[in-house]
Amino acid sequence: MGSCWSDGSYGGGGGMVSGGGGGTTSSAATPNDAVDHYLKSRGYNGLFSQIELSFSASNLRDRDVISKSDAMVVVYTKGRDGTLAELFRTEVVLNSLSPKWIKNLTIGYQFEIVQTLLFRVYDIDTQFQNSKEELLKFDEQQFLGEATCTLSEIVTKSNRTVALELMRKEGVGAQTQPQNNGKLIVHAEESLASKTNTEIVFRGLNLESKDTFSKSDPFLVISKIVEHGAPIPVSKTEVLKNDLNPLWKPVSLSVQQVGSKDSPLVIECLDFNGNGNHDLIGKVQKSLSDLEKLHLAGQGINLVLPTGVGHKHEDRVLKSQLFVDKFTETVQHTFLEYLASGFELNFMVAIDFTASNGNPRLPDSLHYIDPTGRLNAYQRAIVEVGEVLQFYDSDKRFPAWGFGARPIDIPVSHCFNLNGSSTYCEVDGIQGIMNAYNGALFNVSFAGPTLFGPVINAAATIASDSLSQSAKKYYVLLIITDGVITDLQETRDSIVSASDLPLSILIVGVGGADYKEMEVLDGDKGEKLESSTGRIASRDIVQFVALRDIQYGEVSVVEALLAELPTQFLTYMRNRNITPTSTNTSSSS
Repeated sequence: MGSCWSDGSYGGGGGMVSGGGGGTTSSAATPNDAVDHYLKSRGYNGLFSQIELSFSASNLRDRDVISKSDAMVVVYTKGRDGTLAELFRTEVVLNSLSPKWIKNLTIGYQFEIVQTLLFRVYDIDTQFQNSKEELLKFDEQQFLGEATCTLSEIVTKSNRTVALELMRKEGVGAQTQPQNNGKLIVHAEESLASKTNTEIVFRGLNLESKDTFSKSDPFLVISKIVEHGAPIPVSKTEVLKNDLNPLWKPVSLSVQQVGSKDSPLVIECLDFNGNGNHDLIGKVQKSLSDLEKLHLAGQGINLVLPTGVGHKHEDRVLKSQLFVDKFTETVQHTFLEYLASGFELNFMVAIDFTASNGNPRLPDSLHYIDPTGRLNAYQRAIVEVGEVLQFYDSDKRFPAWGFGARPIDIPVSHCFNLNGSSTYCEVDGIQGIMNAYNGALFNVSFAGPTLFGPVINAAATIASDSLSQSAKKYYVLLIITDGVITDLQETRDSIVSASDLPLSILIVGVGGADYKEMEVLDGDKGEKLESSTGRIASRDIVQFVALRDIQYGEVSVVEALLAELPTQFLTYMRNRNITPTSTNTSSSS
């Protein structure tokens, strides 16, 4: 895939921008995106797909004397720490070594999470066969074998089916010798609700102005109501500057995403402020069915503004109105359908070796390799993002670069091959990235400044070459950095250019730097990225996370970073009219 040793000129690219994402749920937004990331990772997007898993088996061990085994499958989720939580039990199929179970497991597939499943098969003793499945105690049954895999491994198969060898763990040396315990076949089907999409065009009329010297800059945030806690953002519009009668671009919501057509939604109209403290203009609460009725009737609904607190809480009805100018339902191709037809996500990584990271031989360095095995921030980001994306890349050969340092025998480079090669940039697997990273730490001289343009252009070149060959590939570049970028405008230009290519960029900020400028690159702020020539990014391809904002919270780095990636992927495919079975494009870059 080529190399990028020099810090030469900035190349061309391509890129993208999406209208979805989270937002603030009140007029007082948080000063950073940590809360926004938390809400989004708990269900903001339409890529939380309902999957039905069905089960069959072949050549099970026969544990019965005068008949064949009476088998049941039990499914567990397996946490990162190895803890198991029971999820599901099938019925018992009597007297069969190749059973097909009728009961299916419905499970939510979340792209940004590694969902590890453990399957155990038991032969249910005759005396318990009239008992309810949920009352059975497994220490009283005969264990036939177990198997494990991730949900991602199943849904990325072309036929969405895996045949898992059943293993037994009994006595000393268990599993050291292969045994014929049979196979468990697991098949996945995506529910129709995951494919039903609603496109809505909202229009505002006579909005109140929240600004002293100009009109409001309004945008909408649509949130679903959950049983406990604050409403969860599921979509938002773009920001329209200085406009009290805005007509926003269409927003898309899947029925799956919001629960049902009758599930209540909160629609907030906010006045955008650059500091993130957006002012609430007004809001309404309606379901998709209600919005459809408003569209059919051609009627608007008045926004309300909450006033007072506690028992004195009241809603002031405003003259400002919200109209639904368009409401259509379609069945769209889903992310999983693209995967099933052969599309892949290809992982790339670029690592910051600037001097501000500190001497890697000292414990206070961000690059310090802890002899106890505790991962530093760079290692953690590589492992956590890589372990999710690796399932979507068939050859698992990943381009890996460093920047901001002086490799042996050459000047300071802002894009050099992490493996030390002058001819190729790929390494084998996540462990290959880790090995190359560890080797580079002691073979380069840390320098500076912090430039993103060269590595983005290197990734864009690979994505552009792949596009020209009509390959079914979409690229994901992870940039890990400790500092504020020096080439902000050049980086903007590279991202805008790259927005037409099959490419997304994930940025992890480590350390204590002020990342306000970095956050401008992330389209979640409501404003689209503009290049120095005035070109607007065709879609949002950047997701930024400051590690310090979430490392002690409930959201992992990978959830915060990857939550929007399937949406960015689908936006690219739909913008270019690429279907799951095609590689041809019908629109120009």
